[in-house]
Amino acid sequence: MTPNKFYCDLFGHNYQITKKVTNHVNEYTCKCCKKQLTTNSNGQLTELTAKYQEINSALERIYNNKSMRLKRKTLSSSIC
Repeated sequence: MTPNKFYCDLFGHNYQITKKVTNHVNEYTCKCCKKQLTTNSNGQLTELTAKYQEINSALERIYNNKSMRLKRKTLSSSIC
């Protein structure tokens, strides 16, 4: 057992946000043991697997496209 994993087992993980996917979905990494989590569809933390990484990438792409459309719409309506 590595010292970092032992620390997390004893005191708990120290997660920090490493990626903001949308306003409601984030990816987290433990500072000590580097364990990765993400927010699932129920709003709970779950382990970041390849499946969830793929889902988060798609969500991020959709979210960014929607944000850009809204910005363009707001910009064009403020000009008129």
